[in-house]
This record gives sequence, structure tokens and C-alpha cells, in this order.
Amino acid sequence: MAIAETPSRERMLFGHPVGLSYLFTTEMAERFCYYGMTAILVYYLTEQLLLPGHTDHVWGYQTVKDAFESALGKLTVEEFASDIAGLYTGLVYLTPLFGGMLADRVWGQRYTVIGGGMLMAIGEFMLVDEALFFPGLLLIIIGNGGFKPNISTQVGNLYQAGDSRIDRAYSIFYVGINIGAFLSPLICGTLGEEIAWKWGFLAAGIGLTLGVIAYLFGLRCLPPDRITRARRENVVLTKTPLTRQDWRAIAALVLLLVPTTLFWTAYQQQSITILFWARDFTNRTFIPGVSDFQIPATWSQSINPIMIFAFTPIVVWYWAWQAKRGREPLTIDKMVIGCALLAISFALMAGVAWMIGPHGRASWTWLILHFTVYTVGELYLSPVGLALVARVAPPQVLSMMMGYWFVSTFIGNTLAGLMGSFWDRMSKPGFFLVVAALAAAGALITWVLSLPLKPILHKDAVGAGEHPAA
Repeated sequence: MAIAETPSRERMLFGHPVGLSYLFTTEMAERFCYYGMTAILVYYLTEQLLLPGHTDHVWGYQTVKDAFESALGKLTVEEFASDIAGLYTGLVYLTPLFGGMLADRVWGQRYTVIGGGMLMAIGEFMLVDEALFFPGLLLIIIGNGGFKPNISTQVGNLYQAGDSRIDRAYSIFYVGINIGAFLSPLICGTLGEEIAWKWGFLAAGIGLTLGVIAYLFGLRCLPPDRITRARRENVVLTKTPLTRQDWRAIAALVLLLVPTTLFWTAYQQQSITILFWARDFTNRTFIPGVSDFQIPATWSQSINPIMIFAFTPIVVWYWAWQAKRGREPLTIDKMVIGCALLAISFALMAGVAWMIGPHGRASWTWLILHFTVYTVGELYLSPVGLALVARVAPPQVLSMMMGYWFVSTFIGNTLAGLMGSFWDRMSKPGFFLVVAALAAAGALITWVLSLPLKPILHKDAVGAGEHPAA
């Protein structure tokens, strides 16, 4: 964890440095942008952009389609849309690796966040014009690489080494992510679905712009990173060699990329095939026989974020309750549980799909049950994984290692898109069972790795439960 040079009279808010509130707000706005855009992406592609009459003036359309079909064969509109969505959501988690390197070696975390945020906002505004769709996506991918790893590592920078508040801070930060993710389908999704898709993209871009402004206001409350301090003090940074223990920690984190990749492959079906399920296989009448109101399909993307907001206090209270009794799982054990719960959530969907048959429609309440299990699984893996990297990664490569952690999401999201292209070719029970099997494999691999990795990742906690705190 990078060490902050904390002032003696640090400004506090609810027991945490006030800088956390600015990082919370900035990340909330960025996630509003990202999830607002992904909530409408596959619908926009299948219902407008990839249809005859639109593709002729989309810059780069034929080049992109030829590239996909040369690798995957002839694609339907739905298959092509799934592949685009998967590759996009994958690449936004690959570029953070390079953004982390850029921050560690050249620009520092602050300037990299600002530059990345500005590029992303410009990209979102370009999506308003369908001709600029692919260049806009490219700018968002590049900008996200600068933004994502460096906003996350700055949470860790707020705390001194050994400060027990860091896990709580990442749980709070994760709530900010999901408030943005909850609001965006309701706003961007409704604007896009009910008025025009471009209004959804415009709203996403405005949200991100406000987040960058909030970050600029909050800079005075954030500790300077290594490069910023060096510039202020007019000194040359010397490269501190990594120790044997540092390399062991790096190797352990890299090994965990394998099972987390399987987790994200299953998880990312939320923004691809679950959207198709919500649109085509769900009875979205709010109260059948009483109200004719049809729940917009994009609102399905708000279920998981609002559950994150609701369940986070319960989960961290439960961990604290376990910690008092010496039974709280270590982080790597929580990751096993997270993968297992995700597998159960998709096994449930397989059962629902079998129950309604190939032409039926399931009640929207089944999606609620699916996302309940799915969300608890996410809480057991995603935020604790971020805290693990912040705690274990050597400070001189912290941003880069945060970027490496996101590589698993890149691979998982890309594979999720390829999996989504089989949605129309497979039975729906069979498809969901394959997704469940991937998540279950992630749980098994993490469990196998846990024995050799625990002494490295939890050298101060082996034999005693961690307390990420309530």
C-alpha cells in the first residue's frame, strides 16, 4: 500500500479522511457513466446501429465486422452485438494495466485520472452521433485505462500502513460505485429506451463530466502521490528494488487472476445475456391483473447495484460478528465463497429457464432472487479483492498491480461476450448451466490455491480472522 504523508490535523468525515468522500463521488459519477452506457449498449446495437440503413455511415463498421467474422465466422446482428459488447467491456479492464504503468512512472495518479476522465467524457459525447460510435468507444477505452486503476489506489493512499480502516474504506468506496450503477439504468436507460438512444449516451457523458469536476475540487484533500511529491520537492525518484517478499506477493496476486477471470466471465452475463433474458423471456408487467405498467428491460441493470447498497452493511456487520468469535474467513476464503454463490445464482436461472420452456416468460421476481444470490457473491469477491491488492502489492508498483488485477476482468468480459454469442444457439437451461460451471470452477481453483498462498497474502492474519470491519 502506498503510504500517505498525512497531515497531523487531517480533516475527517464520518471517521474517514474527507478525501474519501471526493473519491467516492468521482467514482460514483464514472460508474454512472459506464453502467448507463452498458445498460443500453446491446439494445442500441441490435435495435438501431447494426441494422440496414444505419451501418452505411458508421465509421469503421465494415472493418470491425470483417475482423470479427474472419475469426468467428458469419455473425447475426445479436451475435455481433454480443461480441462488440464483450470486447468493449473487456478492453476497458485491460487498458488500466497501461494506465497504472503510466501513473507509476510518468504522470502520477492525479494527472492520469484527470486526463483519463476527460477522454472518457469526450468519447461518451461522440456516441451521440452514430457515425462516431467506434471512435467514441476507442476514446472511452483509452480514457478508462488512465482513470480506473488510479482512482482505486488513491483510496489506499489516504491511510497509513496498518490502519484497520482501509477495508472499510474500500467497502464504502464500493457503495459509491453501485449507487452510480443503480441510478444510471434508471436515467440513461429510460432516456434511451423511451426517447432516443443518444439521450442515454448524453446523460452518461454529463454524469462523468460532473465527476471530473468533483475530483478537481477534491484534489486539495488528497495526499500527493510519489511523482507529485518529487516534483514539488524537485528531487529525482530512485527506483527501489523489489524484495524477495515483494516478488512472492506479486506472484500470488497474478496466480489469483486465473479463478477471478472465471468469476468475471460468468458475472458479466449481467450486461449481455441477462439483458436478452429480461427483454425476451421475462414477464415485465409490474402487477399482473392489477397494473399494466411494463418495467423497462434496462431497469434490470439497477437490481444488482441497489442490492449492493442494501447488502453491504449487512455483510460487513456479519464479518465483524464472525471476527469477534474468531471465525471470519480470510480474504482468499471469501473469494471461494463469492465464486460459489455466483455459480448457485446461475444454476437457479437454469432451473427457471427449464421451468418456463423455450417460449415462456418468467416472472420478474425470479430476476430478483437471482440477483440476491449473485450480489452477495460479488460482495465476497470484488471489494475484498481491491483491498487485497492495496494491502499486499509493493508500493512502487501499486498502480500497475491494480491494473494487473483488472486484467482478469478484461479476459473475463471478453470471454463473456464470446459466450453471449452462443445465446441463440443453445437451450437457455444449458447456457446458464455452462455459466454456473465456470463460476464453480473458479471456486474450486481458488480453494486449491488458498493453502500455498495464505502465508504470503495473510502473513499477519493466518490463524486469526481478518476484520474488514463494520
